[in-house]
Amino acid sequence: MRLFRKITAALAVATSLLAAPVTAQSALNDILSSGVLKVGTTGDWNPMSVRDPATNSYVGYDIDIMTQLATDLGVELEFVPTDWKTLVNGVVAGNYHITGSASISPARLKAAGYSSSYISVEILPFTTSDKADRFSGWDSINASDVAVATTLGTTFEKSVREWFPDADIKVVEAPARGFQEVLSGRADVFITSNIEGSTLLEKFPNLSQIEVSEARAPTPIAMLLPQDDQVWINYVNSWIELHQAKGFFETTAEKWGL
Repeated sequence: MRLFRKITAALAVATSLLAAPVTAQSALNDILSSGVLKVGTTGDWNPMSVRDPATNSYVGYDIDIMTQLATDLGVELEFVPTDWKTLVNGVVAGNYHITGSASISPARLKAAGYSSSYISVEILPFTTSDKADRFSGWDSINASDVAVATTLGTTFEKSVREWFPDADIKVVEAPARGFQEVLSGRADVFITSNIEGSTLLEKFPNLSQIEVSEARAPTPIAMLLPQDDQVWINYVNSWIELHQAKGFFETTAEKWGL
């Protein structure tokens, strides 16, 4: 009888353990135990993240932000190459713990979590100087004889399709970029953030911003994280708040001309 009671009690404990919800380990625990912070970055958004193919190294605003985050965590920093169409999938699949800067969008919110925002962008249209006279405002771009280039998987692609339904939309896949199609003459117009746009105008003198009455789609920027990992999200948000108070984000933005 005593043995029966012991077996019954053991089975009851086992059953309760099986019925208890399993709590997944936070990315924060994984980072601290492995000693590595894995960051997904595209390396094609100047001046946020720019990859040097010769050295496979990265520079930019995002890179400085993530370097400081890894330093404060006391771990090594590993950049994981990704592209815009797989950016969300990579963080959902656990290929990296966090991403560099990404615009906050309803589509991305369905699958991934976001940190607090620390910078914002707005969208402007660009063309080459020899075509600038063809355009006067946003509506002039929405015409069947205008080729608008955009990169697959970006928020720009969605905006291009929404804003210019009558235009000839040319979608390229990363690492190709919409602005490269315009520079090559294969397209007439591309849109991008005011942040990247100012950098491209400095780098390519033959580019020109199309005059518009106002920029479109002001959008907060943040880091993508696993949606269900509130421990990691809380840590990153508190880290952002702390470094905003210290002026770190402001001085880093000034360094990169943002």
